[in-house]
This record gives sequence, structure tokens and C-alpha cells, in this order.
Amino acid sequence: MADDDEPEEEEPAVELGEGPAIEGAPLARVASRLTWPQERSKVLDKEGDAIIRTPDGPRELSDVLSEVDVTYFDRRQTFVDAVEDVTGRGPVQTAE
Repeated sequence: MADDDEPEEEEPAVELGEGPAIEGAPLARVASRLTWPQERSKVLDKEGDAIIRTPDGPRELSDVLSEVDVTYFDRRQTFVDAVEDVTGRGPVQTAE
């Protein structure tokens, strides 16, 4: 019978690999911190200084949104698609 006074050690849900840290946050994480719908100006106010991961390296979200023509994101996927249209889709570069 296990001793209830000692906390059980839990393994991480996902095994993390070894290697260099990647600068910036995943776009999905930034998008999840916002509620939808959202105006571009409000996204800039709330998350404009966030650094996001892109296939070409980390970029500030405000720089990316300056290249987006959409001024109103009716849902999360509209935002993600607009950002990825600028940054591209694909694996994120890592330093080797």
C-alpha cells in the first residue's frame, strides 16, 4: 500500500528532446491567450510585443501584423491563417 504522505512523481506527458531552446512562442500559444473575435488593433495592444516562432526564425507579432491586410479576425483560425500567410508554414529553424 502506498504512503499517502509522499507525493507521487509524475513523468512529463510528452518526452522533451535534448537540444537548444527555440526563441519565441508558438503561434498557437499566442492565439490561445486571446478571445475571438478580435480587431487587429486589440491584438496588437494585447500581444503585439510577443515574439513568435516562424520557419525563418523568431519575429515580433507586431511586425508580422503590419504585413497583414485583415483588420478584423472573426475567429482564431482566421488570425492563424493570416499570420501564416506572412510567415509561411513549416518547421521552425533551430540552431545547430
